[in-house]
Amino acid sequence: MTDYFEVHERDGAARIGEVRLAEPVTTPALADPILDDAGSLWAGDREAPDGDESALTVLPHRSFPAGTRDEVRESFAVDHPDAAFPTAAVVDSEVARDLGADAYLLSDAQGFVGHGEAFRDAIVRAKAALPPDTALGLSGVATPRNVAVLAYAGVDLVDETLARTKGTQGMYLTADAEHFLEDLDELPCACPACAKPRGEFTRADCAEHNVNALRAELRRVRERIRSGRLRDYVEGQARHEGWLTAAFREFDDQWAYLEERTPLMRDAEVTAASAETLDRVEIRRFADRVTSRYRNRFDDQPLVLVPCSATKPYSDSQSHRQFHDAIKWRGHTVSMTSPIGVVPQELETTYPAQHYDSVVTGDWSEDEIEFVAEVLRRYLTRNDYSRVVAHVPEDGYREICERVEADPEIDVPFEYTCVDHPTTDESLGELNAALQGEPAYSKREREHNTVRALADYLLGDGAGDDLFGGAGDESGGSEAGSGADIRTTGRYPKLQVWGSDPDAGREGEPGEQLATMVPQYGTLSFTLAGARRWVESDASTKRVEIDAFVPHGSVLAPGVVDADDDIRVGDEVVIEGPKAFAVGRAEMSGPEMAGSTRGVAVQVRHVDEK
Repeated sequence: MTDYFEVHERDGAARIGEVRLAEPVTTPALADPILDDAGSLWAGDREAPDGDESALTVLPHRSFPAGTRDEVRESFAVDHPDAAFPTAAVVDSEVARDLGADAYLLSDAQGFVGHGEAFRDAIVRAKAALPPDTALGLSGVATPRNVAVLAYAGVDLVDETLARTKGTQGMYLTADAEHFLEDLDELPCACPACAKPRGEFTRADCAEHNVNALRAELRRVRERIRSGRLRDYVEGQARHEGWLTAAFREFDDQWAYLEERTPLMRDAEVTAASAETLDRVEIRRFADRVTSRYRNRFDDQPLVLVPCSATKPYSDSQSHRQFHDAIKWRGHTVSMTSPIGVVPQELETTYPAQHYDSVVTGDWSEDEIEFVAEVLRRYLTRNDYSRVVAHVPEDGYREICERVEADPEIDVPFEYTCVDHPTTDESLGELNAALQGEPAYSKREREHNTVRALADYLLGDGAGDDLFGGAGDESGGSEAGSGADIRTTGRYPKLQVWGSDPDAGREGEPGEQLATMVPQYGTLSFTLAGARRWVESDASTKRVEIDAFVPHGSVLAPGVVDADDDIRVGDEVVIEGPKAFAVGRAEMSGPEMAGSTRGVAVQVRHVDEK
């Protein structure tokens, strides 16, 4: 159990935390000013320290270098005393375990930092073994160039040892390079240590500069985490050293580790500026859910593929308004885009479909073409259409469609309606002509299918029908034989979802309100009635079990008895306990809720006392 470290914000595995000392410290941070080392037991016996809340006391320890045999570790294992003050324990990544400390320092860091795969394995292994609400520290390895990647991997504390040592050796460090001091004609920094003529700049000054540069980089990293933009920064920063590039790619391959820690939605824009964008959790998660959870409910319409637009959501753009005027609800519109893949019209507001910006050159890379083609192929394998009307330009889009059309597993005809540019009069006329005779779907049908699609995306395959009824008769009635189990009010994308029984609601309302569509994230926000319907349905429930209390405002981690493993930050969750039934939004992942003793687990929206 930790009393002195709390996580406040999360950006993938990176996080903003607080070491709760007499003078609190925000992490990721330099640990040097706050560590009080009780000493190594290799040098002799140590008295149990008398710590206090002014520092993190490093308990007496024995450090083991990388590669130490298990029997040696076991023979010299240290018993860690219980302490009523902030503590840090020295462990190694091979056999890290919960010792009741507030922070853990990996003694073998110098053995794996510098090697991408070994670094990934050590961090993932240590994180799996240690409590989620404790700080993880690495000693003797941090530089301004690598600390962003260390934080991205989940490291909370570093020290200035390596940066200072390199300075005394005449190595001048910056966020993107390492220079021999003798090779510099002028100093590329304006920190206090560098505010002197080049000829007077000594190696002691260089050491001071290196520490200043490390501090500045940590500030930059913290601000990136707060804004949800660390990944964008690391995509560039990792290119400055070979092992950092390798480590970055190794963590992208560690899907389970990053996905569990990446929020389902956030305000930050996804910048698609490199090939690695295709490997981002947000991108892969969206593509996976569209091709494994989403189901097309516009059974009588052909699929109409259109290019994306710079304006988000797409339907607000001038080009998509022109497409709409030609389609006139006679086809199911799906946008094609890199790096997202394919975006059904019902999910155009869902993160990250309206939260990305890509570099537009007119040229598609082979990786982009292959990725979008695979997503489209999987989409068509799951969803049945009578035909595909591809209203897409030649560059990239047409090649993707032709690749998928040529796949022997895809048994649906394609026809192409774009003559030159998708928005020319001739092209739009061809699109209109291709849809002649097709039945149009109603506004109500689109709204109902939208909220069902959101439920599928958020809760799992089939959840939309389980919660809100099948498509059936979309006249809006609730009579026997009708599949419509809901009514919708409001103007898209600010839809409200109501049960179809008007007697269940208050006077003047169409029924009992179940949920509201949140347009800025493309998600659903449930009422208590909606949460009860969710629990009673066959849809997979994201459930948080709490102790015997009535939550108001939030549920803190100590009050959580258990939580479903598939809960992610931003998920809608049902909260149940002996004294309360509530609904809210997750602030931690399910595993973190269950394993933490500090921090806000859920922001509660509605609660009923039992």
